[in-house]
Amino acid sequence: MSEQFGGKSRLSMHVPFGLVLLIALVGFLLVAMQHWRRGAVLLALAMLVAAVLRAVISPDRVGLLAIRSRAVDVLLYSGFGVVILAVAMTIKGGVFG
Repeated sequence: MSEQFGGKSRLSMHVPFGLVLLIALVGFLLVAMQHWRRGAVLLALAMLVAAVLRAVISPDRVGLLAIRSRAVDVLLYSGFGVVILAVAMTIKGGVFG
């Protein structure tokens, strides 16, 4: 019985990463379908969701979102998210316009 609960808690450790991965995959799919701005916004959203989840979930439950220390992860995830969002919102025309 305890193995079942242990397995369930291990599975719940991967839910935050799975959510971020799902958002990112939809973003990549949109980019592949020539909707690059919407896809880039979703990729930025995935990074920002990762930053929030990394900040609020305890270190023993964060799973694959933990790469470095909490502060560094939050800073990098949110920084990449803001940069990707800024690029997606400011690029005009070009090959993809």
